[in-house]
Amino acid sequence: MKPVLDGFPWIVHNLSLVFDKIGVHLLIACMALVVAIVIATPIGVWLGHIHRGSFAAINISNVGRALPSLAVIAILIGVVGLGRNTLILALVVLAAPVILTNAYVAVDSVDRDVVDAARGMGLRERDVLLGVELPLALPLLFAGIRTAAVYVVATVPLGALTGTDGGLGDIIANQASYRLEGVVGAAICVAILALLIDGLFAALQRAATPRGLRGHIDFAAVQTAAAGNPQEEGTP
Repeated sequence: MKPVLDGFPWIVHNLSLVFDKIGVHLLIACMALVVAIVIATPIGVWLGHIHRGSFAAINISNVGRALPSLAVIAILIGVVGLGRNTLILALVVLAAPVILTNAYVAVDSVDRDVVDAARGMGLRERDVLLGVELPLALPLLFAGIRTAAVYVVATVPLGALTGTDGGLGDIIANQASYRLEGVVGAAICVAILALLIDGLFAALQRAATPRGLRGHIDFAAVQTAAAGNPQEEGTP
């Protein structure tokens, strides 16, 4: 227990170093998350709209969850080489399947009667997708992004174990220089950072949900489904 308690004074006495590493940590995480969102979300949304590719979407997610994070980073180092871009690429590989699957399930689960009614009113497919399906799919879609964001933030430190930038992981992997107090202090910072990111995306998830749906959605249940098996959770 004492090493854990000693981690807090270490943080206070090394705030400049901690904030510097947090900045690098968040930069890497944000870059990877943005790339993953840009790649995975359009694919998942379109597949959900046309109601095809469920086998691929779900199995891609399962494969992504099964891949050991450290192994992915190490393999990409062998292919791409050392450097920050290698870590970012590995994080994209790990985050994209979660986002893709939740985007697919979110749109695919929208009530078919509502979609048919929109088409019956003469809306074009693009208008059906953007004006009807996507707003109703936002809670589960955003839950996938929230899960991926926490996953990415928690995985960044592994980069330090493979010789690339690792943000706070640079401290965790260097006990010889920062001693046990520094390792514990940096680990505490990673945990707090992950919790803050989760809280931030939870607020964004609620804000992005159409006001008329907020009172009818169990956000905790949606998030649990997104973190586990989103195919089992439909959009209300």
